[in-house]
Amino acid sequence: MSRGPITDRRTLLRGAIGGAGLLLASPALAACGKSSASASTGSGGGGSQVTFGSDGSDPTPRKAYGALTSAYTAASGMQVRTNTLDHNTFAQQITAYLQGTPEDVVTWFAGYRMQFFAQKNLLHPIDDVWSQIGGGFSDAAKKLSLGLDGKAYFVPLYNYPWGVFYRKSVFAAKGYQPAADWDSFVALCGQMKKDGLSPLAAGFGGGDSWTNLGTFDYLNLRINGYDFHMQLMGGKVAWSDPRLNAVMDHWRQLSPYLEAGASGRKWQDAAQSVFDKKSGMTVTGLFMGQAITDETLRDDMDFFAFPAIDPTHGQDAVEAPTDGFVLSAKAKHVDAGKKMLEWIGTSAAETVYANVDPSNVGASTKADTSKYNALQQKSAQMIASAKYITQFGDRDSDPGFISAVVEPGFAQWLASPDDGTSTLKKIESQRSQYFTS
Repeated sequence: MSRGPITDRRTLLRGAIGGAGLLLASPALAACGKSSASASTGSGGGGSQVTFGSDGSDPTPRKAYGALTSAYTAASGMQVRTNTLDHNTFAQQITAYLQGTPEDVVTWFAGYRMQFFAQKNLLHPIDDVWSQIGGGFSDAAKKLSLGLDGKAYFVPLYNYPWGVFYRKSVFAAKGYQPAADWDSFVALCGQMKKDGLSPLAAGFGGGDSWTNLGTFDYLNLRINGYDFHMQLMGGKVAWSDPRLNAVMDHWRQLSPYLEAGASGRKWQDAAQSVFDKKSGMTVTGLFMGQAITDETLRDDMDFFAFPAIDPTHGQDAVEAPTDGFVLSAKAKHVDAGKKMLEWIGTSAAETVYANVDPSNVGASTKADTSKYNALQQKSAQMIASAKYITQFGDRDSDPGFISAVVEPGFAQWLASPDDGTSTLKKIESQRSQYFTS
């Protein structure tokens, strides 16, 4: 699996929408629709054309998006002119790009990331597109595609879930069972420690402190529920809210089971610890498969949903970052762009993409899963059955706030965890710098 949803995440996050400086036009991107386009065109179409702004500059996504646009040309006769931009630069300067001369259809992220630009009137509503494709997506996926005004602005292509990953052979040899509830999870960690394993591999050094958000998000979702979590992420609830005390308390219960030296390692090191059977489990995303080169090892990997804590919420939410497409407000070919989005919203389009890039699962409930590996099959089932889908802390919230305030705060706390009160207060003290209400 070569496309890294996470390998460039830090660059994608910092300032993508958090800083006012990004509202200043950048010559590099403002004119990119004219200067650096690479054509992905087909014959036919009678001169009809739609332009596509892609952040897929790495080899695998570039090839996958090329297959996608070529397939659309073959199906519709419409020429697609693709402008592939460096993914880091694209994310850092997305505001200037959308204010300048953007392509018609543009790659982007669901949830808060999309809602921010919809609020700024930089995206074109596509409710008519959803009237055609809505039957192919779960209610949770539909919700992710809505702006704060209730209009649709996004078409999902793929996503990938977070869970508790482990090696099946280790569990079989030791007689371990996946844990569905908190008490069972803590007991499993305790038994692994007695057996000489590091129960929970972790790596949040070298700029990878974002990995801590996976555990925090799930704890908050399981204890306080989806609505509270999204209010917190949206800056509408104080980080000093007493309901977060239980989250920090449960997190502290896991601290004795974290692999030693986690603050000095990266997520790939944590994954390798599980691969090498030094650690029993790790809380991470499906992207961990990028570190696997031996298909025998991939076949030995499995995961289970983060355990339930409060039965009121159970395991109803799944953390599954979702990537897809938007229609820019300045699109020159609005109707053509909508037609392309209608096609992208089909299982056929997802199949074309997945045949080239298998590091994710199709967002459509009608996606062809026949060629999925076992991890993809299970991921698709998990996401499809979710009542709520969250996007990960740095996508559901202001990424500047998360990367500059929340992540370092949690990393420091994990080095010597206490009741978490002072950490939450420090985070809260800076919230107003990023959220106006």
